Amino acid sequence: MTIPQDIAIAKLTCEHSSTGHGVDNPTPRLTWRFEGNAVDWYQSAYDIRVTRHGQPTEDYSVDSTDSVLVPWPSRPLASKERVRVSVKAHGKDGSSTAWASMTIEAGLWGDNAWGKAKMITCESQPLDQPKRPFLVRRKFRVENIEHARLYATACGVYEIEINGHKVSDQVLAPGWTSYRHRLAYQTYDVSHLLVKGDNVLGACVGEGWYNGRLGFAGGKRNIYGNRHGIIAQLVIGGEAVLSTDETWVWKYGPIVTSELYDGEVFDSRQQERSWSTVKSRSTGWEKAQVVPSPTSTMFSDRSPVKRMGTVAAKTITRSPSGKTLIDFGQNLVGWLRMNRTPPGEQGSQVTLIHAEVLENGELGVRPLRIAKCRDVVTLGGDLAGWEPKFTFHGFRYAQVEGWPYEELKLEDLDAIVVHTDMERLGHFECSHPLINQLHSNVVWGMKGNFLSVPTDCPQRDERLGWTGDLQVFAKTASFLYDTSSMLSAWLEDVAAEQLEDNGGVPSLVVPNCLGHLGPPQALAVWGDVAVLTPWDLYNASGDRCVLEQQYESMIAWLAKGIKRSSTGLWDENLWQFGDWLAPDAPPDFPGDCRTDPQFVANAYLLHVTRQVSRISEILGHKEESVRYAQQYDRLRATFLAEFISPNGRPVSDSQTAIALALHFNILGEAQRQAAVKRLEYLVKQNVFKVGTGFAGTPIILDVLAANDCLHLAYRMLQEKQCPSWLYCVSQGATTIWERWDSMMQDGTINPGEMTSFNHYALGAVANFMHSTIGGITLLEPGWKRVLISPRPGGTVTSATVSHVSPYGTIECSWVIKNQEVIVHVVVPPNTSARVVLPGVDVEVGSGKKRFVTKWEADLRWPPKPIHKSMTIPLIDEIA
Repeated sequence: MTIPQDIAIAKLTCEHSSTGHGVDNPTPRLTWRFEGNAVDWYQSAYDIRVTRHGQPTEDYSVDSTDSVLVPWPSRPLASKERVRVSVKAHGKDGSSTAWASMTIEAGLWGDNAWGKAKMITCESQPLDQPKRPFLVRRKFRVENIEHARLYATACGVYEIEINGHKVSDQVLAPGWTSYRHRLAYQTYDVSHLLVKGDNVLGACVGEGWYNGRLGFAGGKRNIYGNRHGIIAQLVIGGEAVLSTDETWVWKYGPIVTSELYDGEVFDSRQQERSWSTVKSRSTGWEKAQVVPSPTSTMFSDRSPVKRMGTVAAKTITRSPSGKTLIDFGQNLVGWLRMNRTPPGEQGSQVTLIHAEVLENGELGVRPLRIAKCRDVVTLGGDLAGWEPKFTFHGFRYAQVEGWPYEELKLEDLDAIVVHTDMERLGHFECSHPLINQLHSNVVWGMKGNFLSVPTDCPQRDERLGWTGDLQVFAKTASFLYDTSSMLSAWLEDVAAEQLEDNGGVPSLVVPNCLGHLGPPQALAVWGDVAVLTPWDLYNASGDRCVLEQQYESMIAWLAKGIKRSSTGLWDENLWQFGDWLAPDAPPDFPGDCRTDPQFVANAYLLHVTRQVSRISEILGHKEESVRYAQQYDRLRATFLAEFISPNGRPVSDSQTAIALALHFNILGEAQRQAAVKRLEYLVKQNVFKVGTGFAGTPIILDVLAANDCLHLAYRMLQEKQCPSWLYCVSQGATTIWERWDSMMQDGTINPGEMTSFNHYALGAVANFMHSTIGGITLLEPGWKRVLISPRPGGTVTSATVSHVSPYGTIECSWVIKNQEVIVHVVVPPNTSARVVLPGVDVEVGSGKKRFVTKWEADLRWPPKPIHKSMTIPLIDEIA
C-alpha cells in the first residue's frame, strides 16, 4: 500500500547539467533533487527509463538509496546521440514520486568529430596592434530543418547569427581556457532559425583572450597565436550540411577594435543590419583564409558566460570639472547598453569610460592602471540597443563624453550584468543590515569575478585566474552557486599546465598567460589549489570523480612541485606570498607582513599532506594513504620543533599564525589551550580589527568560534573601524575590496598600485555567516548529512540561511524572543541532519522541524579591548 507523502523530484540533471546538451561522458551520471515536505523520507529504490530513437524503451529498476550522480544504466551513448531519460524514486515507506524527465544529447567525439570543418580567418593583421574583429558568412540551402545542431568554437571570441538572428544568449564564447591544452566548444539548437530553402550563417570573431593583450605591466599580445579564427559545422539529422572552409567569405564590420582591457571602438556608419541574411547586398567580401585547426582537446562547454541581469542608472551628475557621471549604485561587471541613438552629428563620437569609484568627485581611473576601460561609438547609424560585443568592464560609475548633459536621461543607458551562468544555491539574511550588505558584497564580488575563469579582479589590466584567490574562496563559492561545471573544467586546466608544462608546479594564474615572465614559482597557498579546491568541490557536490580527475595533479604537487629542504619542509630560501595583503603590510609590499611566510607555507604543507592521505583512502589507494599519513607525522614533528614553543606560542606571533595552527589541528591539546589564549589576547590588543591577509582571513572567525571565543568572532565581524569588513561597507562598498583600505577614510584611493574594489578572496568570511550565524554545515560530502547548529551572538537577533544541495533545499531560520531561541529547520528528502542547540542534540530526517530552547545571552558581550597607548585615543566602534 502506497503511503501518501509530499514528495517529488524537483530537478533532474546529467553530469551537473540541467540542459543535458553536449554531454561529453558516453555514460553520463544522473542526479535528481527532491522537493516537498515528506517527513523522514528516505529513498529505497529508483526506476530509470531510457528511450532511444526508433528503439524499444529500456526500463531499469535499482534497489539503492543513491540519488546523486548515479551510474548510467544503459549502453554508452554514441556521438551526437539523443535519448530521453525519465526517473522515478521510491521511498522506504512505500511512497513514490512521479516521473521526472529530460533529454540528454551527446557531444562530439571520435577521430572525425569535426568532419570537414576548418578553422577560418581574415587577412593577417599587425602583431603589435589590437586585432580587428571580422565577419564571416556563408549562404547555403537546406530542405530538412528538423533537429539542426550547430557546433562551433573559436581561437578568440565569437558570436553567430543565422538569418539575422543570434543563435544563443551566450556572450564571449567560447570563454577562456588553456588553449594549447583544452578548448571549449558550444552546441546550439538552431532548428527554429532555419527555413527551407536559402539561409545564411554569419559570425563575428574577435581577439578575446586568444591573441589580445593580457597581463599587467603592459601585458603581452599573441600569447596563444597571432590569428583569431572560427571553426563550425551545422548538422541536420545527424549529417553535416555546412562546415567552415575556404568557400566562406569575410570582411570587416563596424567594430574597429574590441579589447578586453581597453574596450570597444564602434563605427555605426559601417553597420549593416542585414549582413547575415539572404537580403544582404553588401560588397567587399573576400575569400576566407584557412589556418591550422586547434590540436588541443575539445570539450563541451557547460558553463557559458551570459547576460545575467540589468541594472538601471540611479543618478546623473556633473563632476567638479564638469564631466557627466552616471552612478548605477552597484559595482558590477559587464557593459553599458544604449537604449536610444545619442544626439549628435554624423561622425561625432560618444565615449563611455568605466570605473568603480569616485575620488574627489571625479572618476577614479588610477586603479585601472593602463587599461582604458572605455567604449567609443561613432554616430551616424541606428544605435538603439547597441552594446559592445567582445569586451567587459568592472564599474559602478560611467563618465559619458559627447552626449549633452541636458539631453542624457537615466533611461538612456542601462548596465548589463555579465558572468558565468551558474545556479544560485545559497542565501543568507540576518537582523543586522550592515552584515546583510556585507553578504551582498560577497555575492556581487563572486558574480563579477566568475567570468569564464575565476578572476582576481574585473576592472584593471589583469583579470587573471589567480590560484590562491580561488583556493581560499572555493568553499564559500560552492555554497553560494553551483560551481561544479565551471571549477572542475578550470581545475583540468590547472592540471594540464602543471603536468605538461611546469614540472609539477601549478601556474600562479590559470590559464597561464604570464609565461613570458618566466616559469611559475612554487608557492604555498597558491599551489595548494591542486589539492584543496578539488576537496572543496567534492564536499559540495559529492562528486568523487573530481578527486579522481585531479589525483595525479595532487600527487605531482607534493612529489615534484614543492621545493623542500632536507627536513621535508619548504626550502626556507624560497620567497613566499605568505599572508598576502595583511593590513600591516605596506601598500607597495603586500607580502611584507607580521606572519612569517615560512610558517604559512609549512602549515599549509602539513594540511595538504594530510588531505592527500584522506583522498587516497577515499579513492582506494591504500598504500599512498598510509605513506602520506606517515609523511604528515614526520612533517608535523619537524614543524612543531621549528615553529611552535613547547607551551604553544608560535614563533610568528600573529592572528594568522595561531589561526592556521588551530584550524589545521597541528597542536597538541596543551599547546592548543595556550594558543587560544594567545589568540584571544591578540584580537583584543588589536581592538578587534582584522589582522589577517589571504591565509588567515578565511578562517579567523571560524577558529574563534570553534575555540569558545564566539563573542570575539562576532565582535571582529561587527567592528567598524579600518581594517574590518564593515569599514568597507560603511564606506559604501557594494563588492569586496582587494585591500582593507582600498578607499581611505578621507575618500581618497589607496596609493598602492594594487588597489581593486572588486576582489572576492576576503569575502570568504561569508562561510562564517552560513555555518555559524545561519547554522548550516555539511557533515558528509554532497550534503547527505548536515549539521544544523546556529550560534547567535553579538547584536544579531535573527537569521535565515538556505542552501540548495544536490538532494534539495536545506534551511535554518532562527529568532530570539522572550529569552527563547525559536528555530525552524527544513531538511530535504533522502538526507538527515544533526540538530545541535542549547539543550538539544538530536538526529532528524527530512521535513520541517521546529525547536524552541532557552536563550541565555553571552555575558562576555561586548568584550573589552586591551588598549596600551597613552597617546592614541581608543576608538572602539561596534557596528
